This record gives sequence, structure tokens and C-alpha cells, in this order.
Amino acid sequence: MASFFSRYIPILEWLPAYRKSNLGGDLTAGLTVGVMLIPQGMAYAMIAGLEPIHGLYAVTVPLLLYAIFGSSRQLAVGPVAMVSLLTAAGIASLEPESGEQYLLYALTLAFMVGVLQFGMGLLRLGFVVNFLSHPVISGFTSAAAIIIGLSQFKHLLGIPLPQSEKAQEVVYAIIQQAGDIHLLSLAVGVGAMLILLFSKRIHPYFPAALAAVVFGILLTWLLGLHEDGLRIVGSVPGGLPELSSPTFEVEAWRQLLPIALTISLVGFAESYAVAKAVHRRHKDEYQLDANQELVALGMANFGAAFFQGYPVTGGFSRTAVNDKAGARSNLASLVSATLIVLTLLFLTALFFYLPNAVLAAIVVVAVAGLIDVKEAKILWKRDRSDFFMLLATFVSTLSLGIEVGILTGLVLSLVMVIFRASRPHMAILGRVPGTSTFRNVKRFEGLETNDDLLLVRIDGPIYFANVDYIKAKLDKWVARKGPSLRMIVINMESVPRLDSTGAHAIFDWLSSWRAVGIDVCMSSVKGPVRDVLQRWQLPKAMGEDHFFLDDDTALAAFHDRLDKERSERLQPYTTQVNP
Repeated sequence: MASFFSRYIPILEWLPAYRKSNLGGDLTAGLTVGVMLIPQGMAYAMIAGLEPIHGLYAVTVPLLLYAIFGSSRQLAVGPVAMVSLLTAAGIASLEPESGEQYLLYALTLAFMVGVLQFGMGLLRLGFVVNFLSHPVISGFTSAAAIIIGLSQFKHLLGIPLPQSEKAQEVVYAIIQQAGDIHLLSLAVGVGAMLILLFSKRIHPYFPAALAAVVFGILLTWLLGLHEDGLRIVGSVPGGLPELSSPTFEVEAWRQLLPIALTISLVGFAESYAVAKAVHRRHKDEYQLDANQELVALGMANFGAAFFQGYPVTGGFSRTAVNDKAGARSNLASLVSATLIVLTLLFLTALFFYLPNAVLAAIVVVAVAGLIDVKEAKILWKRDRSDFFMLLATFVSTLSLGIEVGILTGLVLSLVMVIFRASRPHMAILGRVPGTSTFRNVKRFEGLETNDDLLLVRIDGPIYFANVDYIKAKLDKWVARKGPSLRMIVINMESVPRLDSTGAHAIFDWLSSWRAVGIDVCMSSVKGPVRDVLQRWQLPKAMGEDHFFLDDDTALAAFHDRLDKERSERLQPYTTQVNP
């Protein structure tokens, strides 16, 4: 019973077996990430269109719940730039009338994401995220990073800009108002960026974001910069978040559903990708479970929905810092959450003079690292089809908006899956001289082949989507052999599956080829495929003696048959000579 519960509540597994030797690393990592989360949470809440305090609320209960249910020991959960932007985009479509209604929709979105991710985890649907290919995610992430960065220019430049997901609209507005730029806001923002970019040279774990925040607060307070038009955060409510509740209005759910699905998939894809990357260094310490990760993220989003947060997921930068700082268990996340709680209870008044330009600088520097130019260059050199898929996702996201971009990427991924599945690799095989080994004649020279035999290997399932392609390829090779062709041997060792359409197609191929004097055999048929053939009585139609264990046996049987036919052709002549 204990193992059953620990399977679904991983803290019951790692906490009783916790080693004191891990405590130092967990404490250091927890404090380091907690310090990062304070300014990041506030900055990302601004991207989502919420008051900065809700970014801190989103890293309290959600972080605690992930520590209980998560299978990764290093993943740091909380607000991230991508999900924050998606949240703002989704809520904007509902046109909320007030800040309270906006927050209600954010809570509802978190709850819906929680329902979707938790449900996917229970139904073991972690594989669904595989339909978002890496080029699509890279193109989408790079475009979204640019959109996120542009969304912060209103704080960096001190000018009003449209709340738009379309980059060209924001860029046009910036150009139009270039003469109205607030130079003080720009100077403070650039100063914060310089601190963020160069403070890492002091030490890899130096709290750069916190240093930028302290710089902004002290500069504003000492020089009274807010009196010269520099916009500041102002009063930040203290204390722990009160209980909240999402709305269950059908119309709100209907309008938020597309963006909730997007956040569920994109958030999980981002979270699981970084969790896998970190797990490679800790393979012997624990098992990472995709479906349990969905359950844990679902629970974290439930926590956000009921404690005044907004949708959360695992973050790249925080997780990397958590791992490098020595985290060996989710105790590090508990330490980070404790630090945020202490901040909420005692330190929120310190953020009164924090300039919005500093928070904007934190966002811009963070998302700049998400623009993946290197991946595009590699794909251009090595895989043009994936490059154009990345480019199409990037351009559509940048110019048409977040929802259209991710939908474009998803459709492209599915189309590419279907296209590749409908065109399996096929090869004509020849024997390596002096062996019983057969290889692709296109890849190896000097292979032995027969003019009257066609030995073919199909590398993939035979099913409704590809039977026409396979038949067209086979017909092309049969025509190339010409009238000398006597037999086709189909190597099935790389055919994992055969559906009813494929079985019917094979029966038709058999009938058409035998009608013109070409026999058909099969070799190396896998058990599950043989079962399908038996159900459709193809061995009876083809002949049980036309199935062989391997290509060498099939070739030997073919030569025996030729020898027998030659003998039968010679027999009448011999009888005539010797009556």
C-alpha cells in the first residue's frame, strides 16, 4: 500500500530516505532560487497583465504542491515568460471590464490548465506533447520571446503601447512615438540590463536580478526619480494570499479553452524538456515520469487557482540554477517557497520604490536567451524541411499572434508526421558476397543480385496511409526488372504493424503479380504481423511454403525452384532422345 501511494505522491518515497549529506546543497539551491523567484515572479506577473504581487503568490502554494507530487528533484516551478504571455493573450479576448474580473479570468485559466494537465496525467497521455516537434517549439519560443520583449518596451521607454501579440503592430507604435520616449525610464532600464548581463562575471550564482532590483529601489528612493515621471510599483500588499475561486461561467470557459489547451501543452513541453535535460545528470538517483509530471503540474496550477496566482510551469533558467547550486531533492523547492512566504509576510513594503523599468529589464534579458538562432542555422545546413517548419512557426507566431502560431506549428508537426509515415523507407537488397548477409544496393557496392529476383525491404508499418506509395515504388522496381523477373521476396523484418487495409493491399498485389507470372514470398515476418496475415488467411492464399525465416533461406528456395523448373523443361527432350 505504501508503494502505491509513493508512486503517485513521490515525496513519500524520497523524504523518508532523505540523506543528511544532501541538506547543504538543498538549502543553498533553495535560497538561491528563492532569491531569483522574487523579482522574476513580479516581472512575469506584469507580462500576464496582473499586479506584481500575484507573481509572488504563484510561487508559494504551487511550488509546495509540485514538491509533493513532482517526480523531478530539480525542476523549479513558477511563473515563466511564455505562459505569462499566453495568459495575457487569452484573457484579452474576453475584454474584462475591471482588474478584479481580469484576475478572476486568470484564476479560471489556472484552474482549467490544472484540470487538463491533471486529467492528461491520469489518462497516461504524456506522449501527446511529442506531436509538438522540436523545430516547432524552437520557432514558437523564439517568436514568443521577441513578442514578450516588445511587450516590455512600454516600461523601458515610458510610452503607451498597444497590448498586442503581433510584433509589427508594437514596432509600428514604437516608431510613431519615438519622439516621446522617457529618457529617464530608458536610462534606468539600461542600467538594470548592464547589471544583469555583467554581474554573472562576479560569480555564477550571484543574484543578478535581486541586485538589479536593489539598484533600482535605492536609486529611485535616494534621488526621488519617481517625481520626475519614472513609474514605480508602488504599494505591494503584504501577507499570505487569501483563498480565491475561479469562475464557472460556461461562456468564459468556452473562450478560454483554446488558450488553456495551448498553455497545458506548451507549458508541459517546456517543463518536461528542462526536467529531462537535468535528469540526464541524475539517472541513478531517481526516475522521471512524464505522466506524473503532468499530475504534479496540474496540482500546482490548482494551487495557483485557489491562492490568487495564475498558470505556472517549470522554468529553464531557475531549474538550471537549482541543479548547479546543488539541489538533490524537492526540499530545495520547499526552502524557496518558505523564503517567498517570509518575503510576503515581512518584506513587501521594500518594493514600493521598485521601477517598472527594472522589472521590464529583467524580463527582456531573461527572454533574450530563448531566441534560438543556433538551432535555425543547424537545421538550414542539415534538415531543410525542419528548418522551414521552424521558420513557418516563427513567422506566423510573430506576425499573426500566439494562438495562430502554436496552431500553425501543431498542424505542421502533424502534417510532417503523416507525410513521413505515408512514405516509409524502402530498399532493394543484395547479398554480401560469401555471406548470408543482405544490404541496401544503393548504400553498398559489389552486392550479388539476380535479374529474375527482386528482394525488397519495407522499413515501416504497412497501413492505409502508405499502401499506395509502397505499391507505386514496387511497381517502379518491377518495371525496371522487366520480363525476366520471376519472383518478389518482401523482407518484413522492419514492418512492426499491418492493418486491414494493408492486408487487403497485399492480397491485391499477390493476385496482380501472379497473374503476370511473378511469384511472391515473404521473409522475416514478425509475430504480430504474422497474426494479422493469419486472420486474413493470406498464408493460405500465398502458400505456407512461401514464408521464410530470413532472406538467405528465401534465396536458397528460389534457386531450388529454378533448378527444378530447368529439370522439368529438360525432361521431355531427354525422353525423346532415349525412347
